Amino acid sequence: MRTLLGWLRLLRIPNHATAAADVLAGGLVVSQPRVVDWPPAAILWALAAGIAFYAAGMVLNDVFDLELDRRERPERPLPSGAIDVRLAAAVGQGLLAVAGVCSCLAAFVSGHPAVALVGALLTAAVWIYDRHAKSTPFGPAVMGSCRSLNWLLGMTAAGGPSQPYHWLLPIGMGLYVAGVTLFARNEADRSRGRMLVAATLVIAAGLAIAAAQTWLMAAAGSGATWLREGRLTSWFALWGMLSASILGRNLLAALDPSPFRVQAAVGNCIMSIITLDAVLVLAACGESWAVVVLSLLVPFVIGRQLVPPT
Repeated sequence: MRTLLGWLRLLRIPNHATAAADVLAGGLVVSQPRVVDWPPAAILWALAAGIAFYAAGMVLNDVFDLELDRRERPERPLPSGAIDVRLAAAVGQGLLAVAGVCSCLAAFVSGHPAVALVGALLTAAVWIYDRHAKSTPFGPAVMGSCRSLNWLLGMTAAGGPSQPYHWLLPIGMGLYVAGVTLFARNEADRSRGRMLVAATLVIAAGLAIAAAQTWLMAAAGSGATWLREGRLTSWFALWGMLSASILGRNLLAALDPSPFRVQAAVGNCIMSIITLDAVLVLAACGESWAVVVLSLLVPFVIGRQLVPPT
């Protein structure tokens, strides 16, 4: 049981639902299906790739952080001895290989070579972040690029991005995650309030860019019937309330930058990725598909009862 819980914690198992939400949302925004049905094989392979990439990143993150964790987080699975470091390294590298293969299969099934290219870029981005960039000023930007590429896995598997405004989603959500990464940089110690405010502004910019995609999509006469029936204002009200709940909690943590408050705000930001993706899908595909994406909150919440998401 100790080993099993160690692996669940090493993998940050709740967070895999956010990777799946990004890939699925990317495919849905491009294809805009009106009826809920089983996703095409290309999207399923892209989903498998996205989850494997995320898992590989989590494992290799702790492998390369071993010495730091021995000093600051000795209770984690690798420094505590719950999992052998060499085994974890082999599993992380194996997961990267599996993710690359799944990306190639998605490219083959869909007939869109861009999926394989996105998979290759994600492989490089995961390795660069974990091995080199994490502790540098470029770390948040590299992590944000991983999330952008995760969105593009789903988009390219569906044959996109097919419209110029589609690019605002990987850019906006990538910027959002870059801000979350900056916000979490010193979560184990007492963070600096000014840095937390700066990170919150980056998150706000990402949310604004992602929202602009919906406005441009509606202006082009595209999107869900729900949106084109004059509910753009309602959509922005929903997006605004969700954004306010995220940013407000972050600003409260900036006023009291204790590890508990900062980690709670980071956990909320991560969980909110699924809800944000669902609201974006609501604009593109309607209520039914939005509920499908939102249902990924269930494994996230259940997983969070077993292991922390950060």
